[in-house]
Amino acid sequence: MDSKPWLSSYPAGVPHDVDIGQYPSLIELLEESFRKHARSPVTVCMEEWMTYGQLDELSTSMGAWLQAQGLAPGARVALMMPNVPQFLVSLAGILRAGYTCVNVNPLYTPRELSHQLRDSGAEAIVILENFASTLEEVVGQTQIKHVVLASMGDLLGFWYGKWITFAVRHLAKMVPAFRLPFHGPQGAIQVQTFKSVLAAGSGKTLKRANCNHDSTAFLQYTGGTTGLSKGAVLTHSNIIAAILQAEAWFHPATKRLGDPRKLNNIAALPLYHIFALTLSLLSIRSGSFMTLIPNPRDIPKFVETLKRRPFHLLPAVNTLFNSLLQNQQFRSLDFSNLVVSQAGGMAASEGTAKHWLNVTKCPMIEGWGMSETCAIGTNNPVTNLQFTGSIGLPLPGIDIAIKDDSGISLPIGESGEICIRGPNVMKGYYNQPAENKKTFTADGFMRTGDIGIMDAAGYTKIVDRKKDMIIVSGFNVFPNELENVISLCAGVVECAAIGVPDAKSGEAIKMFIVKDDPTLTEEQVHAYCHDNFTAYKRPKYIEFRDELPKTNVGKILRRELRSK
Repeated sequence: MDSKPWLSSYPAGVPHDVDIGQYPSLIELLEESFRKHARSPVTVCMEEWMTYGQLDELSTSMGAWLQAQGLAPGARVALMMPNVPQFLVSLAGILRAGYTCVNVNPLYTPRELSHQLRDSGAEAIVILENFASTLEEVVGQTQIKHVVLASMGDLLGFWYGKWITFAVRHLAKMVPAFRLPFHGPQGAIQVQTFKSVLAAGSGKTLKRANCNHDSTAFLQYTGGTTGLSKGAVLTHSNIIAAILQAEAWFHPATKRLGDPRKLNNIAALPLYHIFALTLSLLSIRSGSFMTLIPNPRDIPKFVETLKRRPFHLLPAVNTLFNSLLQNQQFRSLDFSNLVVSQAGGMAASEGTAKHWLNVTKCPMIEGWGMSETCAIGTNNPVTNLQFTGSIGLPLPGIDIAIKDDSGISLPIGESGEICIRGPNVMKGYYNQPAENKKTFTADGFMRTGDIGIMDAAGYTKIVDRKKDMIIVSGFNVFPNELENVISLCAGVVECAAIGVPDAKSGEAIKMFIVKDDPTLTEEQVHAYCHDNFTAYKRPKYIEFRDELPKTNVGKILRRELRSK
């Protein structure tokens, strides 16, 4: 039997592997694009444009300033921002200066921020002032020596930028009062504004960083839902591989558009998250431009932005696709230029996928990846004409194996843990030797915690995560299956299944449902489930909710439903 059955299922023109040796480090990849596309736009945010040349110049200043602070090579620099141009300037500056970028969720609580800064050992942080009050509470407990404070309008033009900053501070009142301390455990803490840092850095020389494939580019924190989050060590070669793998996979769709510089990539998912981060670096590699959406939860404003110009690539999680579909103005947009609707970050539901195809005529392409794999793992071919319900095929250079608990690979068609090996897979978790030992198998595969089945054509279907499995009278029930089927019930917008204690069966299934038909009743849902599930898979309890708890990226938090 073919050890890589998926290769025969690849679309024409997609290579079996990628050449990561063409770049000594991620720095060369970035700087090549800056040179080649200097006059082309790299971002548009609130109708203010930035070119590759400007990104080159501004990130050079940021990197030179950081080096001038005496940080050692490889030092960790935290970045705590939404999708604004300052994010990419800071990101490129950190990497070009030879430091490690630690992406931080701007909506973290003080407890979560304190853990990440202390665990990573970050010595500097670039942060939007909207979140400075959170930093104020914990900075004295960390190793932070340098704080760079950005304002919302810093890179949105002189007058418009001033107006936006004023409006955010004083009209919307989105900047809570703060006073950052000037002393911490490492001595004095230096606090500078983003603009003053760029001005100071513009007079300095950015020294060439001595980075190679094994240098750490990112500490990407993950796993916070099961305890304290862990930093996935992503090297320069990991990121290069992920960019080239994604580029190769998307090529059959993007080549139809001709000049890549005209491609409009919608950056609505938060750039600090690995899914959006990798796709933003792919956009830079290809010379296309990104439409930055600072607040995708404001769907009417998001739709107004989409109206302004043709858009070609739209990555989103299932909940965001769903939210857009509920908006009448969105449904009336021109989708003739949309070539890739990339679903990831959580399981895509068949109900949402069918609605999306009906509205946009562009099928949702579901993929799967993790922070630990630079968001790259498997994906459905972009040439697909409909939703498959699987997570697709391993991308070029990636091996997927379905293994049992002892690490033995299972035959095609058997259920087991999805394990992954490839140049995009992390080196390990930062300072977590015991965790790393459990995570990797003897033959170099990383255990993912996802349970799946691979078919003869190489397509993998996720059954569920181990910890979410519900056991009803000894039978295994996987929430993803229930949610996917019930999402197709008329009147259901989204749903989530959990197990609850039951005296008779050990566990019973409880289904939480958000509906868009106020007449939908529990009895109707029960009848639908009776028609679609064998007895032990039918929910015993149904609860209607106005909304389901989600992460900032849009994943439904089953653990919060369990705790209530």
